[in-house]
Amino acid sequence: KFEFNPKVGIDNPALTLTEDTDAEGLGEPRFYLLTKDSTETFGFCLHEELGCQGHVIRQIELGGVAQRRGLQDGDRLLQVNGHFVDHMDHLRVVQKIKASGNQVLLAVLDGDSYEAAKSLGRDLSQMLPDDIRPRLCHVTRDKSGFGFSVSCPEGTKGTFQLSVLQDGPADRAGVPPGCWLLELNGDSVKSYSHTQLTRKLKQSGNKVTLLVASSAVEEFYRLRGLRVTAALADTSRLPFKVRELHLVKGPAGYGFLLKEDDCSTGGVGQFLWDVDVGLPAEQAGMREGDRVLAVNGESIEGLDHEQTVRRIRAQEDQVTLLVIDPAGDEFYHSVGPGGTLLLWL
Repeated sequence: KFEFNPKVGIDNPALTLTEDTDAEGLGEPRFYLLTKDSTETFGFCLHEELGCQGHVIRQIELGGVAQRRGLQDGDRLLQVNGHFVDHMDHLRVVQKIKASGNQVLLAVLDGDSYEAAKSLGRDLSQMLPDDIRPRLCHVTRDKSGFGFSVSCPEGTKGTFQLSVLQDGPADRAGVPPGCWLLELNGDSVKSYSHTQLTRKLKQSGNKVTLLVASSAVEEFYRLRGLRVTAALADTSRLPFKVRELHLVKGPAGYGFLLKEDDCSTGGVGQFLWDVDVGLPAEQAGMREGDRVLAVNGESIEGLDHEQTVRRIRAQEDQVTLLVIDPAGDEFYHSVGPGGTLLLWL
């Protein structure tokens, strides 16, 4: 049994779809958008149990946030941030949740429906939408401009649809035709007029970062009363990537120093320096100035230097670090809170 009780909160209700519309009378998945609060917990544990299939929601705290929002004992976890997890190793699923930083979107199915679907040989992934993630795109202007135009219903604010020029900069950056613009350079456009948006685009210079959603994705969140944020986005098309480094200690150690320092983007972080040539750290791809985001699959957000060192030393002869270089760190900070940790997994 593996128990997981992440210390984060929840601020959005879930929409429960309970109509038994198929022949077997199975319930529908329910979606919960959970947002971190350091003073609260989710109020549940995630179990792997002998003789019980799936990742099981247990130990729901009386009066806790999970109970108040409707999570049920025995629910099975199907999705984490839009990724189907029912077939995954349990520890990997736990790591995905822990690596989610400030926000995570969960899809669950009640226990009876889960067991019935399994007994009928149903493909549980078919009960879920194909893709429920918005998309972050980084567009670099060329001679033709950014390669998209914006339309807005007359007299309205915050409702912007993009027309994308085929093979233009926006198209190459992954902006889907006909999508809806949600954020510009990390700021919500909900209160913008068309004139304000145009001015913001001109002030962006040669590069702009867009959070966009297709009509289907926008409708998915709107119908469930959930807020679309950059933390939930598909980031596969962005120019900066986090890196996962697996180090096995050699006779001379790992070959790096960990230092606590101020981040250029604000706050304090844990940075990697003095990477020795030919030792495990360099061989794993470590670069001086990288910032550590997670150790052995767990976020170090909020940990001080000593706590981070203990995490690294928890396994005597090996460690896995999630890191990002300074340019990437600054970029993801610019697109809003929640950013870099969700790029992993």
